[in-house]
Amino acid sequence: MKLHAMKFGLACSVSASVLWVICSILVALIPSMMLSISGDMVHMQLQDMGWHLTLVGALWGLVAWAVVTGFTGWLIAAIYNRLLN
Repeated sequence: MKLHAMKFGLACSVSASVLWVICSILVALIPSMMLSISGDMVHMQLQDMGWHLTLVGALWGLVAWAVVTGFTGWLIAAIYNRLLN
């Protein structure tokens, strides 16, 4: 079964965008807990650091992740379709 590469890429982009918005909201609401969770995820002690979340930064991050994940999803689907042949 072939994948429609553009639709798959768009699905990846939308999914990453939703996750980015949720994460940004959580960082704004509970920054110390999110910093602790982020440190646990990368096996580092990040408590001495802090968040510098701005609206412009969050929007740029949203755009960047949407583009990168959309392209990556498209690329994965395109490679997958080529491997079927």
